[in-house]
Amino acid sequence: MTINKMQKLEDKIMSQIKGGKIKLRSKYIFIAEKLGLSSGFVLSVLLAILFFNLAFYCAKESDNLAYLNFGSAGFLAFLESFPYLLIAAMVILAAVAGFFIKKSEGTYKWSFGYLAIGLIVMVMLGGGILAYTGVSERIEEAAFKNRMPSMMFRPFLERGIDMRHKGIAGRIAEIGETYLLIETPRGVEKVNYSFKNDEKFEVDGFIIAIGRREGDVFVADRIKMLAEDEMPMIRRGIHRMIGPSRPFSPPLPPLEMNRHDFLFMK
Repeated sequence: MTINKMQKLEDKIMSQIKGGKIKLRSKYIFIAEKLGLSSGFVLSVLLAILFFNLAFYCAKESDNLAYLNFGSAGFLAFLESFPYLLIAAMVILAAVAGFFIKKSEGTYKWSFGYLAIGLIVMVMLGGGILAYTGVSERIEEAAFKNRMPSMMFRPFLERGIDMRHKGIAGRIAEIGETYLLIETPRGVEKVNYSFKNDEKFEVDGFIIAIGRREGDVFVADRIKMLAEDEMPMIRRGIHRMIGPSRPFSPPLPPLEMNRHDFLFMK
């Protein structure tokens, strides 16, 4: 009985194939689809790892984390300077990788939650390992020199040196009684302050401030001097825009002239 049923099913399938209702696909198409899914998954994961690493790099190397030194007062400046674009790109790429792996054979039984957690852990571990390779610095250098393919990352990295409305950071070019002129990756900007300042400002020293913008002037509520090794991304941006620090030139001693020199000059 079973054999007869199998025979009938076989005949039915063959008749549908001959009638064009069922179309056979080559095994090479299946192989190509499998390779495509695998390649798409690997590429998506690698790019997600790279974008996560760049997000961590921008937060650490720019002024983003430095605003937290002001405590809760610097939280708005921290949020404003956070690398959202890089994080969004990482999440999208991780979702694409999840789509590819969900379409693969043998993974349909896995819970989506477990897949998502596994992908996040993989991306974070990979990004952490990549942070020790120096690849982010090379990408930044090539991106701002308009070299391909790193140039594609420039819109994401520009967030690290973009103008802020709640904070500002740069190199001191001029010191006034109640103002500073500072060099930033966007040019020279004026910082006004009206509070009693306890910091010892020095030309070519680096500062970070929180406050607000009023037209072309940044009105600071608090200002801090920075150590030499802080915010290297901002420093590189200033170097590209304006140039390196000016070498210190001590003032010339006053010219002393005697009577003979004075008569000679006349």
